[in-house]
Amino acid sequence: MNSQQIWCAIPVYNNSATIKSMANSCREYIERVLVVDDGSTDIDIKSLFINSDITVISHDHNMGKGEAIKTGLDYVREHQGTHMITIDADGQHIPEDILKFITAIEKHPTDIIIGCRDFSKDNIPASSKFGRRFSNLWLRIETGRKCSDTQSGFRSYPVATTSQLKLTGNKYDFEVEVLTRAIWAGLKLHEIDIDVHYPEPDKRITHFDKLWDNVRISLMHTRLVARLLLPIPHKRLVPRTNEKLDVSLLKHPIKLLRTLLQHEDASPMGLAAAAGIGTFLAVLPLIACHTIVIIYVATRLHLNKIMAIAIQNLYAPPLVPFLCIWLGYFIRNGESLTNFDLTAFGEVWKIFLIDWLIGSLILAPIFAIIATIVVYVVCVKIENKQGSRL
Repeated sequence: MNSQQIWCAIPVYNNSATIKSMANSCREYIERVLVVDDGSTDIDIKSLFINSDITVISHDHNMGKGEAIKTGLDYVREHQGTHMITIDADGQHIPEDILKFITAIEKHPTDIIIGCRDFSKDNIPASSKFGRRFSNLWLRIETGRKCSDTQSGFRSYPVATTSQLKLTGNKYDFEVEVLTRAIWAGLKLHEIDIDVHYPEPDKRITHFDKLWDNVRISLMHTRLVARLLLPIPHKRLVPRTNEKLDVSLLKHPIKLLRTLLQHEDASPMGLAAAAGIGTFLAVLPLIACHTIVIIYVATRLHLNKIMAIAIQNLYAPPLVPFLCIWLGYFIRNGESLTNFDLTAFGEVWKIFLIDWLIGSLILAPIFAIIATIVVYVVCVKIENKQGSRL
């Protein structure tokens, strides 16, 4: 592979203290470096590289990190680049790790390469650790694939295929969207270990808005999950490989079950998510089709179907449906329901179906949140106990 076809792109917004040293350090390990100035106001970025072979392109105003990366992709594609390595401008990444990316690109030219940060270092914010775990879970739900660091900004994109993805995120939500849509399109993720440096909290510069950027990311995941639930196949940019099931496993049911369970998310977060979804659907008045709907949704969201199906038994008639009916009736009529016979639930529920629906739309999210928290806490305790015995 021609190394001149691999570019390093650095999206930057108001990082005047680190951008010049970061870009110059990257230039030591790769020939083509592109700085994408996303409307910085603290310094004239172009003036920093007047006597340099580092390329600078600019947005007239701040448009977001995702938009800067897309601008970089367009530029690299127009200049016959095949791969674009992105690295953050704030100095948390080590430019020397670019060499690891180049090696990985040569071995996996069609994959998106993710630099997985070492979070055992000092000064790693607790919010970053939790955010990474949470984001990793969402990718697992949306694609069924595992990734150790979905929030890493140190990545490599195959330009030709990535440029064909229909991406709507233009800020930090871009980085979660591009991975999900890439996997849907048939691309693979390849991980490499990288170092990371987090300065002390009072010296750290970040443009991540904990409120609005988290809202944008949450809305992006909502859109992706909604798309996933549609029974419409995704457009593939990479042909599907034929994966054949070992027919001999059919003779050994236990081995077959273990093989199938390997594809289920059995982490505490994964099981908690399955419990929450299973609970939410179990409380709704999906008469005679709860199990079918739960299996469908759990399958589409790549959740543990065993957990999702099993937990629905906690919400079977008559108690939980009665609570929904009572609440719905109270909301509609402003008074308590007194003439309801629990022992005759199977005969009278049809009369109160509207009340059941109204009440379930309120109680289902509440029960789902409770189930998610309880299952997560219990699973973590079990996991810790098992770990302490090793």
